[in-house]
Amino acid sequence: MLLVYTHKITPRLTYTFKHICKRILGIEVKFTSKVEDFIAHDSLKMSYTRQPLSNELFVRSNELLFENGLSDLDINVQDWDNTKGFFATGERSDLPFDIFAASFYLLSRYEEYLPHVKDQYGRFMSKESLGYNHRFLNQPVVDIWSYKLKAVLQKRFTEFEFPKRNYQIKPVIDVPSAYYFKQKGLLRTLGGIFSDIGHLRLKKMYQRFSVLTGFKRDPYDTFKWVITKQKQSKFKFIVLFLIGDYSTYDKNINANKKQFVSLIKSVADYCNVGLKVSYFALEDISVLKKEKIKMEGIINTDLSAVRHSFSKLNLPSSYRNLVELEINQDYSMGYIDTLGFRAGTCTPFQFYDLDFEVQTPLQINPYHCLDFALLKYRSQLDKKEHLQKLINEIKAVNGTFTPVFHNYTFSNLSLWKGYRSLFNLILESAE
Repeated sequence: MLLVYTHKITPRLTYTFKHICKRILGIEVKFTSKVEDFIAHDSLKMSYTRQPLSNELFVRSNELLFENGLSDLDINVQDWDNTKGFFATGERSDLPFDIFAASFYLLSRYEEYLPHVKDQYGRFMSKESLGYNHRFLNQPVVDIWSYKLKAVLQKRFTEFEFPKRNYQIKPVIDVPSAYYFKQKGLLRTLGGIFSDIGHLRLKKMYQRFSVLTGFKRDPYDTFKWVITKQKQSKFKFIVLFLIGDYSTYDKNINANKKQFVSLIKSVADYCNVGLKVSYFALEDISVLKKEKIKMEGIINTDLSAVRHSFSKLNLPSSYRNLVELEINQDYSMGYIDTLGFRAGTCTPFQFYDLDFEVQTPLQINPYHCLDFALLKYRSQLDKKEHLQKLINEIKAVNGTFTPVFHNYTFSNLSLWKGYRSLFNLILESAE
């Protein structure tokens, strides 16, 4: 157990230390403000305050973990070996940067509470982030900093054996539309046919009739392949179905259709099934509650995992709604346009509500790769190269890689050619 001496024990401090020490390094951590208790402790210990007590392991603290609310922070990002750091500590500190304050800034998504430019859907984009602007978005810096702390602790406490964690994967399959042509209802099907005729899309019209008459499999119906891959993997896939009402943004199958319900149940026999929250449920908790109840009725178990349509997050309200409805797993934290680490970590972490200064039961599972983000790399070789770099970064800290693919990503549509092999690359990385 690591004992931390500090002049003030705050919710921010306990939250951050527990993520770094317990979740990443696998060691228990406790806190004290009593010097005599600190001196009497005969195992791992360090002080986190403004001045060292004596010659103990010491990290000089920034004020961020002892404040409440938001402040106008002056952040100076600097090089630190093969990574970056900020909140410099000075000469007497055993670490050149306050990794705890810096980690809290990234994990709490402090920057997303500050004024920023949003995109057309109201999303916080990567170009607004500190990580993007200072070129450390491609590294799980919180995990890297944690291992730097581990190295300092090992040097000081040579007899202590640290537990080792293993690299894991959490593949997420997002299903905004289970079928391309099937189960769309008479009006939507007729509308699609007339649109094909009007735009002279003869190939698509032929494909539509082939699927509707049963001669060909629907191009979005890749679930048999997904289940086969699940059977071959030791890690559970998370498959998230959209069951919200039809709208401008959400165009899935009617959740009352027997074939669609049967599909969800059959996938749930092999994978962990959750909810893709519809666009309008993001703003209206009553709609979200309705979708939660409907999904629980289909899978006959409590809903645990969700992901928001369009990866949209309105902090803190989006996460507060999940907390209120006792949904404990989220997979919306990531960027749609670039690979990388939005929260600076490849380790699942708890949502910290900055307004209420409290850690919540909601676990955020940050994703690091969305299939759409790979489209900007033109060749298959480039896609594989950038994906492999990402995997290597996560493997270096024995973290958890969470990629998000869609069911149609595994189709034979030209846009997604080669994506099955990219998914296989991820699965093989855990062997």
